[in-house]
Amino acid sequence: MGEMKNIYLAIVLAPLFGAVMAGLFGRQIGRAGAHVVTIAGVAVSTVLSLYALRTLMQAKAAGLEYVFNETLYTWLVTDGFSFHVGFLVDELTVVMMSVVTFVSLMVHIYTIGYMKDDPGYQRFFSYISLFTFAMLTLVMANNLLQLFFGWEGVGVVSYLLIGFWFKRETAIYANLKAFLVNRVGDAAMVIGIAGVFFVFGSLDYAQIFPRVGELNGLAIEVFEGQPWSMATLISISLFIGAMAKSAQFPLHVWLPDSMEGPTPISALIHAATMVTAGIFLLARMSPVFELSETALSMVLIIGAITAFFMGLLGLVQNDIKRVVAYSTLSQLGYMTVALGASAYSAAIFHLMTHAFFKALLFLGAGSVIIAMHHEQDMRKMGGIGRYMPITYLTALVGSLALVGFPGFAGFFSKDAIIEAVKVSHLPGAGLAYWAVLSGVLVTALYSFRMFFMVFHGKPRMDEQTRSHLHETPLVVTVPLLLLAIPSVVIGWIAIEPMLFSGFFGQSIHVDHHHDVLAHLADHFHGAQAFALHGFTQPPFWLMLTGIVAAWVLFLKKPEWAAALKSRLSPVHQLLDNKYYLDDFNALVFAGGLRGMGRTLWQLGDRVLIDGLLVNGSARLVGWSARVVRHLQTGYLYHYAFVMIIGLVGLAWMARSAAL
Repeated sequence: MGEMKNIYLAIVLAPLFGAVMAGLFGRQIGRAGAHVVTIAGVAVSTVLSLYALRTLMQAKAAGLEYVFNETLYTWLVTDGFSFHVGFLVDELTVVMMSVVTFVSLMVHIYTIGYMKDDPGYQRFFSYISLFTFAMLTLVMANNLLQLFFGWEGVGVVSYLLIGFWFKRETAIYANLKAFLVNRVGDAAMVIGIAGVFFVFGSLDYAQIFPRVGELNGLAIEVFEGQPWSMATLISISLFIGAMAKSAQFPLHVWLPDSMEGPTPISALIHAATMVTAGIFLLARMSPVFELSETALSMVLIIGAITAFFMGLLGLVQNDIKRVVAYSTLSQLGYMTVALGASAYSAAIFHLMTHAFFKALLFLGAGSVIIAMHHEQDMRKMGGIGRYMPITYLTALVGSLALVGFPGFAGFFSKDAIIEAVKVSHLPGAGLAYWAVLSGVLVTALYSFRMFFMVFHGKPRMDEQTRSHLHETPLVVTVPLLLLAIPSVVIGWIAIEPMLFSGFFGQSIHVDHHHDVLAHLADHFHGAQAFALHGFTQPPFWLMLTGIVAAWVLFLKKPEWAAALKSRLSPVHQLLDNKYYLDDFNALVFAGGLRGMGRTLWQLGDRVLIDGLLVNGSARLVGWSARVVRHLQTGYLYHYAFVMIIGLVGLAWMARSAAL
C-alpha cells in the first residue's frame, strides 16, 4: 500500500507540476518546453493510472485487498471535527482516472498542432494541465470536502479556458454565463454537503456510507409544518449541483456557448471529463440516492428531458462545434437517465465510451476547422472527405459510435441504458424510456446531417480555401486514430465486467428493489450475442431510419430539407431560438436582477442614503443653523431678554418638579 500511495500522489501531482512550470516559467522554457513538461506530466499520470487499474484488477482476481483509502493530510480540526485530504481508490475511481488521463493526454498532444500559432500557447498548456490536476483531485477524493475543492477547481479552469480568447466579447459573455450558472448548482451542492455533515458529523465516505441507514425516517422542516425526508433533501441538493456541472435541463444553457473556447478544451472539458463530474458524483453517492425514490425519479425525468429535447436542438445548428455540443448535452441526459433508473454501472460505462468517441468527434471537428482556416459553418464545407482521409475515417467511426451502430462502443452502453430504463418501475420510467428511444432517431439524424454536410457532396467553400485543403499534421491525426481504437473495441471488452460481473463491487450500491441490471443479466449471453441481438431491436431501426433520412435530406435531396424547414418554420424557429430559454433567462433572471439593482440604487442609494440620510442630515443642520443664527443679533437687551426668559423657564421647571 505504501508503494501505491506514492503512485497515487504522482498521478495527481505530475499534471500540477507541468501546469506550474508552463504557467509561471513559460517565458523561460519557451513554447516547446511548455508542451514537453505538461505532456510529460499527463503521460506519467496516464501510465500510472493504467497501472493502478491493472493492479486493482489483479488484486480482485486474487481475492486480495485492493481498495486504497488513506488520509494524507489533516487540513483543519475544529470543535472535535477534522477535515482531511486523502485518496479513495476503488473500482469507480480507477475507471475515472484512466479515462480522464488518457483523454487529457490525447488532447495535450493534439493541442501542439491546433494552437501552434496562438500567442497564448504556454498559458493554454498550463490551463489544461491544471484542469487535469483538479479533475483527478475530484475523482480520487475520499471525502466530500476534497471533492468540492476539485469541483470548484475544474469550474475555475473552465472559466479561464472558455474565455481564453479574452479579446472576443462572445468568449467573455460565454465564460461569465458558465460561471454564473454553475454558481446556482454549487449553492445547492453546498446545502447537500452541509446536510451530510449535519447528519453524520463527517464528510468522509468511509464514515458516511456504513451509517447511511440513519437517514431512513429522518425528516427536517424546510418550511414550517412541511417535513422533508433528509435523504431526499440531500440527494436533490447534490443533484442540482450535478445538473449545473453536467449541463442538465434547465441549467444546461452554458455548455453550447462554451464552444467559444478553443476546440481542444471542448474535447477535454465539455465532452469527456468536467461535464461528467456530476455523473461521477451521483454514482459515488449512490448509497444516499438509493434511499429516496423521489430523488431518483427527479434524476430520471430531468435526464429524459435533456436527452430528447437537447438532441432536437442539434438538428438546426450550422456551427460544427455546436452540433457536437448539443450531442454532448443529449448523451449526458442518457447517463443521467441511467443514474435515475439505478443503473449506475451503465451510466459509468456510457461515460467511458462517450469520453472516447465524443473527444474523437470534437478533435475531428477541430481538424476540419484547421483545414478550413478556422471556418466553423457547415454550410461552407462539403466534400472534405476526399482531401482529409484520416479525419474522414475517424469522424465516421466517432459518428457510428455516437449513434449506437451495433458493434461500436456507443452501441453497448446506449442500448444497455435503454433496456435498463425499460424494466425500471420508478415513477417517470415510462416517459424516460420513450425519450431515450426517440433520442436514437434524433441522434442519428443530427450526427449524419453533420457528417454528410461536412465530408460529402459538392464543395461549398471558396476556391482559395478548397485549393489549400489537405490532411492535418500527425500531432492532430495520431490522437484521432488513438481515440478511434477504443471507440470501436472498448464496448466489447468492458460490457460484461462493468455491467454484469460485479466489477464495481462495493464502490456502487444498488438496492435490490431497484437493480434493473440484475434483470438484464439473466438475458445476457456475451458481447457478441448482445451485438447481434441489437440488429433486431427498435433502437437499430430508428438509428438506421435517422441515417437514411439524413442521407436523403442533406445529401441527395437538400431541397426537401429546405421545403421541410419552410413548412415547419414555427418549429424551426423554436429550435433555432433554443426554446427561448436564453431569452427567458436574460429577461427574467438577468433583467430582473438588473432591475432590482437599479431600483435599489435609485430608491435605496440615491433617495434614502444620499438624499435623506447624508444630504438630508446636512440640509437639516444648515436649516437649524439658519434659524438659530437669527437669535445672535449682537444687541445687549436681546440677550438680557433671553436670559430672563430662561430663568423663568428654569423656575417653572423647578416648581413643577417640587409639586
